[in-house]
Amino acid sequence: MTQDATFEDGRERPLNLGAQDTDDLRVISSLVQDAIFPITEMQWQARQHRFAILLNRFRWEDAARDRHAPERVQSLLVIDNVVAVSSQGIDRGENDLILSVLAIEFTAGEESAGDLVLTLAGDGALRLQIEALDITLKDVTRPYVAPSGKTPDHPE
Repeated sequence: MTQDATFEDGRERPLNLGAQDTDDLRVISSLVQDAIFPITEMQWQARQHRFAILLNRFRWEDAARDRHAPERVQSLLVIDNVVAVSSQGIDRGENDLILSVLAIEFTAGEESAGDLVLTLAGDGALRLQIEALDITLKDVTRPYVAPSGKTPDHPE
């Protein structure tokens, strides 16, 4: 039996969460809200059916935020079972472009397949056609003080 992920799972430890259903995906979506990344840090490995992004995500799960400066951490968001990737409102040729994640949503299709949409700030979006929901979010660095020194609006 598996247990759903919660914000408390993060505590002061690096996150290493998986999502294989929509309830788990909601947790991961909340944790990556306001994450930023250069367009050059996303990669689709077509042969491995994998899409990955190295994110600089805000540490929403940090219960000690009121005692120290807001923090970010680099995290790897890996989506498996990807059969196609498309984008809207993004100039993929602009290598200096910085993107910001607003939400991740799944729309089910036939059987376990469907579309995973990463909604980005500025009317951009990434759509991944997937055979089954299988996502991992893993922190890969130590937290660091958010360069802006500010906390983004709290996720809904």
